[in-house]
Amino acid sequence: MAVKVGVLALQGDVSEHIAAFQQALRSAGEADTGVVPVRRAADIPLLDALAIPGGESTTISRLIDKNAMRSPIERFEGGIFATCAGMVLLAGTVDDPRVSPLALMDMSVARNAFGRQRESFEASVRIRGLAEPFHAVFIRAPVVTATGPRAEPLAAVDAGIVAVRQGLHMAFSFHPELSGDIRLHRMFLDGLRR
Repeated sequence: MAVKVGVLALQGDVSEHIAAFQQALRSAGEADTGVVPVRRAADIPLLDALAIPGGESTTISRLIDKNAMRSPIERFEGGIFATCAGMVLLAGTVDDPRVSPLALMDMSVARNAFGRQRESFEASVRIRGLAEPFHAVFIRAPVVTATGPRAEPLAAVDAGIVAVRQGLHMAFSFHPELSGDIRLHRMFLDGLRR
């Protein structure tokens, strides 16, 4: 049965996530037709996986509530793949009171931990489960300051934890969809099939 992946299409790099998941599914010999933008709360329960892209976390938080998506996302039984602002939204606690996190992962996150846009950078990051380092693109990125017992850190840099897995969910400080490397998308999809 084909995996249906939705990309939350409220703000952020939606098309890049769609393209990366399509490529990941094709590379696994699966149909890539089940990757869709999600703009309605009613679409969420029909998915196997949901990507929450980067963007502006306070804006995405407000748009989730405005579009009545908070409860469907909180009750979602599939896996969630979250990048940058998406990581902030999955956290249990966030250092910014303007963000209302979904509290789906046992972690605390510092929003914009690496500074402003001009402090964005790229780095080679070792990630548990990958044989070779991953070329990570950090754009006004958050960092995980603490994890609870249910969350498994997968990667860290000097500033803190930048990749976490918990059950079917994965969250990244950086933007794997911008790297041209689909190994993390494949790792996430493989985790859905366990």
